[in-house]
Amino acid sequence: MLMTIQEIEAASQQSQPLDFSRHQLNAPELPLRRTFFPYGFPAEVHTNEPTILDLFDASFGVFEPRFDTQTISIDVHLVDSESTECPPSPTYRLSNPYLFVVADSSNYSVIDLSSLRSHLVVSTAALRYPTYLRYFFLEGGAACHITTRFTTPVHAGCVAFNGRGVLLCGDSGAGKSSLSYACARCGWDYIADDASFLLNRNCMRIVIGDCHKVRFRPSAAELFPEIAGHEITPRAEGKPSIELPTAPMAHINRRESVTVDFLVFLNRRHDGPSTLVPYSKDVARHYMRQVPFGSPASIAVQHVSIECLLTAPIFELRYSDLDWAIERLEQLVREGA
Repeated sequence: MLMTIQEIEAASQQSQPLDFSRHQLNAPELPLRRTFFPYGFPAEVHTNEPTILDLFDASFGVFEPRFDTQTISIDVHLVDSESTECPPSPTYRLSNPYLFVVADSSNYSVIDLSSLRSHLVVSTAALRYPTYLRYFFLEGGAACHITTRFTTPVHAGCVAFNGRGVLLCGDSGAGKSSLSYACARCGWDYIADDASFLLNRNCMRIVIGDCHKVRFRPSAAELFPEIAGHEITPRAEGKPSIELPTAPMAHINRRESVTVDFLVFLNRRHDGPSTLVPYSKDVARHYMRQVPFGSPASIAVQHVSIECLLTAPIFELRYSDLDWAIERLEQLVREGA
């Protein structure tokens, strides 16, 4: 609040120091900083709240530096709020080169895709809900740059058998996370559950992912008894999920990247017999082109990466039984068909 003239007069008469060097509209200063490496890319976080750094560490502290790229800059201003309720799910608006992520007047992001800078304002109310804060704001402050500047995002899980990568594609609810995890339980390498990132380099079909966690829909507990009873948390569009770290799972072989040798589109609602059949490259292309966003130049680069990815054989897996699906995928990797 601005001081009144009377208040200024009283302070002057009492020789009280007055400092107007910072306007009341200025966000809090950010004295704390730390560098993280989400998916292997450098990102420097500046904030006025130590807990923010702890939350970034929970999301990205497991990643080691892998890529020598320009550093992403993320400013996170924590502001006071009288509310104790979790803020609403945010709305996303793209006006190149800016991405606006707005939950309410005290929780929003302005992400400048042209300069690798993210400016976040979050409230003490949001801080009470760390899963919400990490998923909707903190992780996105880094991931939006990674998925527009350095990689091409693909809505797919990714696993590997005998060193050969299989990208598991499909709509939400198609079973990508369940099949990825089921493969990992059977000795496959686990790269990602439903979000994979294709490196934009030299048409090498290299995919990276977050092998350090896996997210399930609550119904997956019927398939995997070990996840029953875990906390259910919200995701985008209000979808409930169970998120678990993979580090404590001794039976899971984690791998941060792999070269994709096969693309497999999942169809577990097929009424006919279980089978693996060739799939349309045109459908695969349009499916993958829906995900990237950003400048026309960045999207053009990502389209080239998608065309490189589509040089791998493409199949549709029609199935209802997980064990059969895993056996058929193993046969695909061994025999190429």
